[in-house]
Amino acid sequence: MAERNGEGDGSLPPGKLRFVVTYLEMTRPPTEPRPVAPDKDLTLRRADRPAVAFYRELYDRVGKPWMWFERGKLSDQELAAIITDPAVEIHVLHEGNQLAGYVELDRRSPADVEIAYFGIVPERIGRGFGAYLMRWALDMAFGYGAPRVWLHTCTLDHPKAVDFYKRAGFRAYKTEVEIIDDPRLTGLVPRDSAPHIPIADPCSA
Repeated sequence: MAERNGEGDGSLPPGKLRFVVTYLEMTRPPTEPRPVAPDKDLTLRRADRPAVAFYRELYDRVGKPWMWFERGKLSDQELAAIITDPAVEIHVLHEGNQLAGYVELDRRSPADVEIAYFGIVPERIGRGFGAYLMRWALDMAFGYGAPRVWLHTCTLDHPKAVDFYKRAGFRAYKTEVEIIDDPRLTGLVPRDSAPHIPIADPCSA
C-alpha cells in the first residue's frame, strides 16, 4: 500500500519513489465540437467480459512507459471481478487491426463515473488519438446521466498529462504526494518501464 506524505520533501529511503497525484473532475458535459477522427481506420470496440490475460496485455502495452503497476498487485481472481463487472466498461481503440489505446469507465458508484484508465500506445502518441478517445469517453460517461466524471494522474505519467486533461475540460481539485516501493524493484513491472524515472535502486544508493 502506498504511503502518503503531504510534505513532499526530504530524502527517501533506498528503493522508494515519491510522486504527486492530481485528481481532476468535470461536472458538465463538454460543449466544444467533437474532434474529427485523426485516422479513417480508427474504430472502438468494447471488450465484453475480457479474459484476464487479454486485459493484462492491454494494460501493459499502454501503461509500461508510465509504470502502471496497481493492477499488477491483483490476483487473477481479483482482477477478473473488476473487469467482468457489468458496470465496468473497457473500450479498445484500434487503428485498422492494430491496438491504439483504451479507456476504462467505472460506473460502480451511482454518484459519478470514473475514467479508471486511459491511454494511447507509445507509438501512436502525438497523432490526436488521445483527444479523440477522451471526447468519446466523456460523451459516453455523461450519456449515462452522470453528474460528475473524474480521474487521476500522477507525475510518473506523460509530462503533459495534466495539461491534456485540463484542455479536455477537467478541473484539478486535489493533489497528494505518495511514496511507494519502486515497482521495478519489486517485480510488479519490467525493469525497463518508465525510463524517464530514475530507478530507486538500493544497491546504487
